[in-house]
Order: sequence, then structure tokens, then C-alpha cells
Amino acid sequence: MTFDAWTIFALFWLVFVTTPGPNAANCIQNGMTFGFARSLWAVAAILTQATAFLLLSAAGVGAFLAAAPEAFFWLQVAGAGLLIWLGLRGWMRASAPVKLPDTKGSIYGRALLIATVNAKSLAGYVAAFSQFVQPEVRIWDQMGVILPTALTLTALSYTGYTALGAGLGRAAIGAVFNTWLRRALSGCFMIYGAALGGAAWQGRA
Repeated sequence: MTFDAWTIFALFWLVFVTTPGPNAANCIQNGMTFGFARSLWAVAAILTQATAFLLLSAAGVGAFLAAAPEAFFWLQVAGAGLLIWLGLRGWMRASAPVKLPDTKGSIYGRALLIATVNAKSLAGYVAAFSQFVQPEVRIWDQMGVILPTALTLTALSYTGYTALGAGLGRAAIGAVFNTWLRRALSGCFMIYGAALGGAAWQGRA
């Protein structure tokens, strides 16, 4: 993966993991309820889910690359469409109140479940991989850069949300889930999707 490709991926992933959603709300709630140190079990659960989804997404993209370049092109188009859909969905729900799934269990188990059933997760992972991997380089060689980058940014983001919950309490919810902030981040998804989809079509021409 080139430095330019890595930079674009890192910026996308930063937006992806900092966009407020169920994971962020859960981390804030944990910080408020259990304190910072104990709540880090939830961050560990999110990293477990992220690692699994990253590996599954890489395997799926690798299969498309092995099958045919044409199939990979259409995966890129689908991935761009998913990013636009995520942006539109986030924009429309930006003013909605935060809702957490009604689940019980340990801090780790609850966070793992919330991260896994999050609608943004699988769509975002597939979209990210379809847009940022280089077809001419083996996917598992690129994972040596993608995996640590994604996991580091994910850990920093949700550790930050946990710290906000522990330090600011309920005030953190209002600050993080501000309607205009959520719409701005959703707009980033739409811009990314449109730009990357256009680049895929242009590269094919």
C-alpha cells in the first residue's frame, strides 16, 4: 500500500470510527456507570469485533480479486454505494435520540453484541476494503498496514469516548451526539462514496 493510499484509508477510518453510534453511546454510558479503567473491557470487545470483521472483509475482497477484475470493479461500485447509503442514513437519523440495544451481560459481552449487530459495521468494513486495497498487491500483504492502522484508530476513538463518559457524565452525550456534528460526519461518508465511486468508473474507462 502506497503512502497516499494509506493516508486516504486512515482519514476514512478516522471518520468511520469517530462517527457517533451505538458503540460510542455504549462506551460513554460505561464510563459514566463503571469508571474509566473497568470500562476498557468494552473497548477490548470492540477491537475483537473489528479484528474479526477486518479479516472477514479482507477474505471476501481477496476472493473477488482472485475471481476476476470485473467482479472487483462491481464490488468497488457497491462499496461506494454503501458509503453513500451510510451517509444518507446517518443524516436522516442525526436528530433522533440515542438508543442502545436492550441487552444484558458483562461489559465485554454487551459491547461485543452491540458492535456486531451495528448496521454500520459490516457495510463499512466491506466498503472500506473495496475502495482502498490495491488489486495488484496481495491482500494479505496489505493487511500488515491496514490492520494495525484500523485497530489503533479504533482503540483511540472508543477509549476517548469512554474517557468522556467517565469525565463529563451525561454532558458527553449531548456534546457527542450533536445533530450538526452527526450530519457533518454523515456528509463525509456521502462525499467519500461519490468521489471513490467516480474514481472507480474513471479507472475503468
